[in-house]
Amino acid sequence: MNVASVVWFDIPVTDMTRAIAFYEALTGESLIRLPVGDDKETAIIPSAGGGSAGCLFLAPEDQPSHYGSRVYFDATPSMAEWISRAEQAGGKVLVPRTRIGGDMGFYAYLEDTEGNRIGLNTRD
Repeated sequence: MNVASVVWFDIPVTDMTRAIAFYEALTGESLIRLPVGDDKETAIIPSAGGGSAGCLFLAPEDQPSHYGSRVYFDATPSMAEWISRAEQAGGKVLVPRTRIGGDMGFYAYLEDTEGNRIGLNTRD
């Protein structure tokens, strides 16, 4: 039996420079700009395990949204620090740190500078 694995994600943006500044502040990592074709651009988000997990994606046909698929970042070791960095970088807290139930930990929802709803997750 095969187990499904997420191998990539795109976060749509309308202003790549602004979005890179937000996500670098949020994650504490440097993103790498990478053009795609003639009218698209990405900024690669590094993965904790090395390599990359996904990217910011600027394309005329894509728009940021609160709806649809949602990306969750591992907010270890401190969700409070991640939320603080997001707010300092121009993000908004939509749902504060909230217990999921059982032993699933906590989540929070943020709005990035582009208008996307993203999630944070941590066990502690």
